[in-house]
Amino acid sequence: MALLARLLRNLPLLVLSPILWTLAALFITLADIAFRLIGRTRPPSDTMPDTSAASVVIPNWNGRDLLEKYLPPLIEAMAGNPRNEIVVVDNGSADGSADFVRGAFPSVRLVALPENLGFGGGSNRGFQEAKNDIVVLLNSDMRVDRGFLQPLLDAFTDEKVFAVSSQIFFSDPGKKREETGLTQAWWSSGFLRVRHVEDDQINEPFPCFYPGGGSSAIDRRKFLSLGGFDHLLRPFYLEDTDIGYMAWKRGWKVYYQPASKVWHEHRGTIGKKFSQSYIDGVLYKNLILFCWKNIHSFSGICSHLLNSWIGAVLSVLAGHSMERATLGGQWRALLQAPGALRSRWRARSLAVVEDAEAFRRSLGGYHRDRFHQIESAPERLNVLFISPYPISPPLHGGGVFMNQTVRHLGRLTNLHLVVLVDSPNEICAHDELEPFTKTQEFLVRLEGLPAQIGSIQPFAVREFASKDLEWLIHRQIYLHRIHAVQVEYTNMGQYAGPYNRLAWFLFEHDIYFQSISRGLGSMKPVARIKGAFEYLRALRYELALLPVFDRVQTCTEENKDYLASFLPELAPRIDPHLRAGIDVSAYRFTPDGRRPKTMLFLGSFRHEPNRVALNWFLKHILPAVLAAEPDSKLIVIGSDPPPAHTLPDFGGALEMQGFVADIKSPLRECAVFVCPILSGSGIRVKLLEAFASGIPAVSTTIGAEGLTGNGLDICRVADSPDAFAREILRLFENPDDASALARRARGYVEEERDMARITAELETAYRATLNAKARRPC
Repeated sequence: MALLARLLRNLPLLVLSPILWTLAALFITLADIAFRLIGRTRPPSDTMPDTSAASVVIPNWNGRDLLEKYLPPLIEAMAGNPRNEIVVVDNGSADGSADFVRGAFPSVRLVALPENLGFGGGSNRGFQEAKNDIVVLLNSDMRVDRGFLQPLLDAFTDEKVFAVSSQIFFSDPGKKREETGLTQAWWSSGFLRVRHVEDDQINEPFPCFYPGGGSSAIDRRKFLSLGGFDHLLRPFYLEDTDIGYMAWKRGWKVYYQPASKVWHEHRGTIGKKFSQSYIDGVLYKNLILFCWKNIHSFSGICSHLLNSWIGAVLSVLAGHSMERATLGGQWRALLQAPGALRSRWRARSLAVVEDAEAFRRSLGGYHRDRFHQIESAPERLNVLFISPYPISPPLHGGGVFMNQTVRHLGRLTNLHLVVLVDSPNEICAHDELEPFTKTQEFLVRLEGLPAQIGSIQPFAVREFASKDLEWLIHRQIYLHRIHAVQVEYTNMGQYAGPYNRLAWFLFEHDIYFQSISRGLGSMKPVARIKGAFEYLRALRYELALLPVFDRVQTCTEENKDYLASFLPELAPRIDPHLRAGIDVSAYRFTPDGRRPKTMLFLGSFRHEPNRVALNWFLKHILPAVLAAEPDSKLIVIGSDPPPAHTLPDFGGALEMQGFVADIKSPLRECAVFVCPILSGSGIRVKLLEAFASGIPAVSTTIGAEGLTGNGLDICRVADSPDAFAREILRLFENPDDASALARRARGYVEEERDMARITAELETAYRATLNAKARRPC
């Protein structure tokens, strides 16, 4: 019934909307063509404002009680500088506000308007009346801290600063801080998305998307040059967002100043004077008008027009949501189309920065890259290391690579970690890395983006998509003056981008699309179809992602050659020997004295290739070994093992130990290491650990990828079950041959895969890249 009611109520607009929306698209296109032909972009005039005094402007409409309550602490905060002033702009109030201000606060300058010009119109009049270069725009329901003003003025450090926003609190500490002053925005599905971020770690002026209209200091000359708050967005909402975005596109900067504190006591007059449905309707309208005015890229405006219409239809079918447009909002916007086109023309004439770049510049990492002086040869590098999995204890091969890299890299650089964990209980284990790191930040396991049928993003990428993680990365880059960012795994590559000065590195622990392709053969028919689709998504994503990075690290030359076969131009920027290593000295070499006829399988069972490998070994290889040597035994170690009742019964020949904190003991004791890996990509750290420990190994070709080429005889290789079993038995029967094999393997890892040497080369690569980017023109 609700659906039927919505359909009947919206039927006329539903029928007309495709025609009207096509006309809107046509008008916008014609306006853009005309601007390209005869329009002109006006260069900005950047001047440093006088920050020795400020004018506070308070728009007021029927807020007598609020003025009575909050003007006294403001007057006290502004005292001490005779050039400071307070201007109350009364928007034709009917509650006696103007007479009250005249009588109760003679030091306050009153601008009494005969009619209500709305928040934007009243504010604009206040800017015109203000005497100082810096205007602090304040809501009538804001209570200021006595020392709120000076930190705002101090943040105007150069001629590019447009505005500085205060930190906003609520008086009720139990109330969620929906406003903080620290604003973030992004473009998604054809619409602007905004939020306030609560982040107590920020202790200095920090870039934000827009200055809150009720608690910010703004450069008066810059504000007026942009035309002030746009009448298009009357009666309220998004005026401050609009002016902030225009400032970024003008090449200016907006900051959040946590040292300037104000308290928003309540929602003031809007919620009292208008119904919620009216307020929502205005917001839906203004979100559309914001795009029509400000989004100038062809792809951006096309995305908006398409998604806006689809969203409006969905709102009829499924009900209203702030995540999508409404037919009512579209109709209200269309009624203002002539004004929107005039505003679009003006906005285009003022824009000197493209849309995508304007969104980037308000984020901490890009802001540092664009506006800070970045040393090309610092005495000690500041490095951000980003991992999608816990680093300590190392539960899988990639964890070993990361853990040991951190221990060595932390000795050479100022190292800052960002690590994702599955639960808070995993955080304390990283205390052992504190001697090697300057800071450690943890984010508990992400929900990721919701599943979408037909999405072209790989599942592994969507799983790790998070605005909170993106914010954390940008914050760390900015606050810790990061020079180089080390990203682990393909799924985290989504947080890289077009940086001009900062150096970005990606370690492909394995090549994702190659790993998927190698696993397709072991999948059941239905799973194989899904796997093939994921392969195509991964192929598309990974090949587009890798060129974004300055350098890409792989485990082996084979991995490098495989990537280069798809991206030949990337080959000079692929480093195959800068990450895949171990701390060889930490493994005691024990080539002799091992327990006869014992085999060791090692690997985390969260990793699908390890589950497939164990099943293959138990089904096809272990029976053949036991037939020849009934006293043989297989020891399986790894986190998240399969339940014992799901495995074959080998009469005690199979020992499932699960997770073992210290794997060095079994590596010293067992007679043969087995690596029956059938899929995946990259070097198996388990083999490097086996080589360092002196345990002879048997592996498949894929398992030993990168370790057995160029005539290296450091591992027995077999790909069929019978051949694999024969190689194990030969090592059982010939201990001298097994010992000689182990000694050659130890020599290899000492010379080629020692983490101390590799990490020193990694730090050198960071410096070389940083220096090379410093010499490039922006």
